[in-house]
Amino acid sequence: MRPWAALLANNKMRENPNKLIVALDVDDIGKARELFTSLNGVAGMFKVGMQLFTAVGPSIVREIVASGNRVFLDLKYHDIPNTVAAAGVEAARLGVSIFNIHASGGSEMMRRTSEAVAEVSAREGLNRPKVIAVTLLTSADAEVLKETGVNNDPTAQVSKMAELASKSGLDGVVASPLEVTEIRRAVANPEFLIVTPGVRPFAAAANDQRRIMTPSEATRAGANYIVVGRPIIEAQDPVAAAQAILSEILGK
Repeated sequence: MRPWAALLANNKMRENPNKLIVALDVDDIGKARELFTSLNGVAGMFKVGMQLFTAVGPSIVREIVASGNRVFLDLKYHDIPNTVAAAGVEAARLGVSIFNIHASGGSEMMRRTSEAVAEVSAREGLNRPKVIAVTLLTSADAEVLKETGVNNDPTAQVSKMAELASKSGLDGVVASPLEVTEIRRAVANPEFLIVTPGVRPFAAAANDQRRIMTPSEATRAGANYIVVGRPIIEAQDPVAAAQAILSEILGK
């Protein structure tokens, strides 16, 4: 057994899935295939975002799911309630495990999407994906909020959006690791998922992320899933980079 696999097997929280989501933030289907094939069994899930989805379409999601891996579809739906609910139905039909919508779309949009996904999953015998809300992009800070007419500081705004998402029937949120503790205080449901981008291994470049933590810090704070992209996919050895991050997540 590989050292990182042994760590995962011995993790005290065995009931939890692998927390590492690898972001396939590339524009080429060949590169995406190379990454999810080589990282099969290391990553707990793969994120397909706007870049890859726009470049190659939904076929990449089907291919990853068919390979036995799980997908977090990161398209951040934000539109009128009927449109977002319809998109959510199609995400469920793609077989994704998680997809996200913007909490700023409001309670009706979130509620109707959650209900539509639950209904189609039951009717068509699908595995119901988790529907989570984007609270505040990790590239945003107080200045960005002010530019858009929001006077809350980032932490207060994230907590507000997380509460709204929970009350609207969503399964969790996407949030900076810096806000995980406050979300846990704001939302009493222990099953409420927190997916954290803005995670960088120690000494890695922050790039355009402004509210970041290391994987171990985010995990200790209470994050359910850790999203890592560039430190893995741009590494000389992506598998070794992912294994190191997984070990860090597990506190070893």
